[in-house]
Formats: sequence, C-alpha cells, structure tokens
Amino acid sequence: MDAIGKRLEQYTAKRPHEVLLVTVKIDDEQDIIAIFKGFSSSLMRPTAFDADVPVLPDGAIILDIDRVASPYNPEAPRYIQQRLSWEAMEVLLLEVGV
Repeated sequence: MDAIGKRLEQYTAKRPHEVLLVTVKIDDEQDIIAIFKGFSSSLMRPTAFDADVPVLPDGAIILDIDRVASPYNPEAPRYIQQRLSWEAMEVLLLEVGV
C-alpha cells in the first residue's frame, strides 16, 4: 500500500481539475497541505526542496480534506466537497485506481 501522501498526489495527477486541501496534524501542530497535479506543498510551513522528503509524513493525522476546483484561488475557492473524512476520500481514490 502506497503512503497516503503519494496516493493523494496520484489522485490529483489523474484529476488535474481538482486541488486537494488536506488539513492535518503533524507532531501536535496543524497544517494545511495543498496537493495539485501530483505535487504537495504546505500552506503553513516551508516545504523541503528535496522531493524525497514527504510533505505529508506517515505519522500525520488527517483531520479533513477539501476538494477544490482548479485553478485554486485562496480568496475565493470553488469547493467541490468540503470536510471529507479519510474514509470518504478513500472511496474516491479507489474510483481512480490509486
């Protein structure tokens, strides 16, 4: 089973019209990670330059996931679905085969 972050990246590579905003808890700190066209970056902390360093580490706890239409505009996001649980997102991942 691929790491959660990789699966979410693969999902956005297959659905390039979507941006995922993943609210997570990493080491007792909350973060929001944007995933678009197969790439992840933190909206709240520096993202490592090394692509091998996961933005979404294995120990992260996913609080919820928003599906947003691309292009993403932080001032006026166009939500497809908001506050999805990991279980609901997993159904979508399986639909696209990741």
